Amino acid sequence: MNIRYVSSEQDQLTNRILSDVAVRAAREGIRLAGTVQPVGRDTPQQKCEIVLNLLPDGPIRSISMDLGPGATGCRLDAGALEEAVLVVQDRLAGAQALVVNKFGKQEAAGRGLVEVIGRACGAGLPVLVGVSPEWREAFLAFAGGTAQPLAADADRVMDWLRAACRAQVA
Repeated sequence: MNIRYVSSEQDQLTNRILSDVAVRAAREGIRLAGTVQPVGRDTPQQKCEIVLNLLPDGPIRSISMDLGPGATGCRLDAGALEEAVLVVQDRLAGAQALVVNKFGKQEAAGRGLVEVIGRACGAGLPVLVGVSPEWREAFLAFAGGTAQPLAADADRVMDWLRAACRAQVA
């Protein structure tokens, strides 16, 4: 099993790294399946607007509930997340690697993208997961001690992805 994770205390750094890696991988012809949470001018920047770019080529989908004006909390739309998961599952067969933007509360509870991660590992695909410090312990337990950290650096992550995809072919 070739599973790596990126984790950072810096707000949005993991999202920026995984999004950058997805763009670079596409340019290099590396076929990815999965999700990234884009960070940039063209994506919503409200704290409670969660959007996912479904790899390799979209669409970008909102997975948060609109709680209306004046809401002070966020709410994940679990149904929208599960719809995104189905798209990722369908795309896994044509992928060289899987990228998952976040191992979070849903995944820690055995939902979300957990099954897709398991399928990718079972198929021998390299897997890259974003993990916030808050969920690191749950992710490491899920991975059963097989996940290895990567530096929060897009160049290093891209180097690993290239090598992992080459090794998979060999």
